[in-house]
Amino acid sequence: MDNQPRCYDKVVQLMQKGIDIPNPSTIDLGDEVRVDRISAKGVKIYPGCRIYGEQTVMSTGVQIGYEGPVTIENCQLGPMVELKGGYFTKSVFLEKANMGLGAHVREGCILEEEANGAHCVGLKQTILFPFVTLGSLINFCDCLMAGGRSRKDHSEVGSSYIHFNFTPDGDKTTASLIGDVPRGVMLNQPAIFLGGQGGIVGPLRMGYGNVVAANSVLRKDFTEDNKLIVGNTPSGKSISFKPKAYFNLRRIVENNIMYIANLMALEEWYIYVRRAFLDSQEFGQLIFSGLLDKLTLAKKERVKRLQMLAEKTKGPAGRNQFYDKFSEIEGLFAEGIRDNLVEKYRDDFLFVFDKAGSGSGAHYIAVIQALPAHVSEKGVLWLQRVVDCFCEKTKAILPSLKVFDK
Repeated sequence: MDNQPRCYDKVVQLMQKGIDIPNPSTIDLGDEVRVDRISAKGVKIYPGCRIYGEQTVMSTGVQIGYEGPVTIENCQLGPMVELKGGYFTKSVFLEKANMGLGAHVREGCILEEEANGAHCVGLKQTILFPFVTLGSLINFCDCLMAGGRSRKDHSEVGSSYIHFNFTPDGDKTTASLIGDVPRGVMLNQPAIFLGGQGGIVGPLRMGYGNVVAANSVLRKDFTEDNKLIVGNTPSGKSISFKPKAYFNLRRIVENNIMYIANLMALEEWYIYVRRAFLDSQEFGQLIFSGLLDKLTLAKKERVKRLQMLAEKTKGPAGRNQFYDKFSEIEGLFAEGIRDNLVEKYRDDFLFVFDKAGSGSGAHYIAVIQALPAHVSEKGVLWLQRVVDCFCEKTKAILPSLKVFDK
């Protein structure tokens, strides 16, 4: 047995737990991997897989590597997640989320229940709410997408779609909100459809129920709901290019603050609502910790990119204020939420939510979708106040930039 790989003993331990490993000699397990964080119930690891990281969690019914080798590093996988082929690091996948062959999912991603992607999908710092579906050959980094009510009525991104998240000036202050957190978490909003062979130039915001025609590249916000959007093809031309001009600085700052504020609202939702559902689930506390960790990564990334923009835009026309006051903006998100209305709206919602819930052991999606309209509305009011609070405080810090002016 001297020719067995160094991880052979751990592979044997997994098999003794009842984990299905058809070809154990092809599996590589890092020394740091915790065998006790891999479920003994219905897990299957196909040939050629690599599992690394002390924080890696694999819950009941997880299957990895069916379509090709999988590398997992410090990911938390909820029940019945399927990662069929590719590379996955520092991300969370909730119940029945799945990704096809050739996936490349880098740090800071959260795929909630039944969110999924076909083959060759690239994600980083991406948050997909339940049921969101990505087609094939997609690059969808630095964005949050919500909408849809089920696997038959879901938000979808067509094949060969790109979220353009890097500018000629080397900026990544480009995170886009496709939907939002306050309404999106209620799982009752109409689906959003982004037609294939198209793209979004971030940062951009989009409302619910919108349908974007195939081959459209969007460069401005579409915050209204239920619109058919056909992107314009720019006419060919050659004009002088001025680096670091930032003619749309106000909009860029607004959309970035709005994005971070939505992350803060999602954190509130996870702490006060989701946590109870995860506590009753196998490895639920570890998965919950993973969710908060990924939100922390996301907030740090967005604040870092915004700070880099502030440094680049130092100059006339109110931009010195953005640079000089950036530490105050950073402090807003570091200190968290301090607002009496947020607390009141939260308590009002939780009071009626506890009465409307189905008790311990109830399924998260079923409970949320069964909430009466007046309860959901209270939840939206609470989370929207979180978002508005940060926007209002940013506006007070940057009066000369006139952010969030009507």
